[in-house]
Amino acid sequence: MRKLKITELNRLSPEEFKKSAKIPLIVVLDNVRSLNNVGSVFRTSDAFIVNAVYLCGITACPPHAEIHKTALGAEETVDWLYFKDTLEAVDKLKNAGYTVCTIEQAKGSIMLDKLQINKDKKYAVILGNEVKGVQQAVVDNADFCIEIPQFGTKHSLNVSVTAGIVIWDFFCKLSD
Repeated sequence: MRKLKITELNRLSPEEFKKSAKIPLIVVLDNVRSLNNVGSVFRTSDAFIVNAVYLCGITACPPHAEIHKTALGAEETVDWLYFKDTLEAVDKLKNAGYTVCTIEQAKGSIMLDKLQINKDKKYAVILGNEVKGVQQAVVDNADFCIEIPQFGTKHSLNVSVTAGIVIWDFFCKLSD
């Protein structure tokens, strides 16, 4: 077995990516403080053709060298918007017909492996701060919460790892 060279991967050019069809998913970062996490979310969003990333509160915006270090240019291909307040982003999404989901451990949350997706709907997933998670006011305004089942001793995953798992799951369910 031989590893493929980058030139053999047949990836889209940035121009082709901008014009390509995206999955009906927007990823919202609620006060994510790590620039490396922000960059990783951009890179994962590029890989799975996410419609856009919304950056809220203290979440840093491109252009930034630390975001670029992990995004590797995806911050230039994936559309993004900044909102001072995450609730403003939630209002915009709901008014545009999105089903808004927070990724949070909450009473009554739906386990990701049990989540049923309607391919005719548009979705937004909100990921929270590395320490405090998604703000309670944002959880209160979401349509529902999604939780990733975990079986070890730790109670959470890194936000960029969480984003990867959730985005992949939505990609699989929305692009069948």
